[in-house]
Amino acid sequence: VQVMESGRGLVQAGGSMRLSCTASGSFESIKAMGWYRQAPGKQRELVAANRYNVRPIYADSVKGRFTISRDSATTVSLEMKSLEPEDTAVYYCNAADSRGEFWGQGTQVTVSS
Repeated sequence: VQVMESGRGLVQAGGSMRLSCTASGSFESIKAMGWYRQAPGKQRELVAANRYNVRPIYADSVKGRFTISRDSATTVSLEMKSLEPEDTAVYYCNAADSRGEFWGQGTQVTVSS
C-alpha cells in the first residue's frame, strides 16, 4: 500500500500550484481521499477531503481558493490558487479504506511574499 504525492515547489504569493496524489497497492474500496498540511511548529490540519457520495469539505482558510478533485478511484488532486505565505507547509495526501488510513510522505509547498 503506497500513497504518493507530486507537485512540490516554490511559488510567489498570489500564484497557483497543483498537487496530485496516487494510491497504489492492495487497497480495498477507497472511501475517502484528502489533503492535510503541517506548517513548522503547528499541528497537522485538514485542508480538503473528498468522501464517497458526499460533497467535498474544506478548511475555512482555503475555501474559495483551493479545489479538491477526485480524478479516479485512486487519484486525487488539489488545485491551489491565490496562494498566501500562510499556505506554506508540508502537504500530505491521505487515503482511507475499511481497514484504516494511509499517508503519503508529504510534499513541501513554499509561498514567498
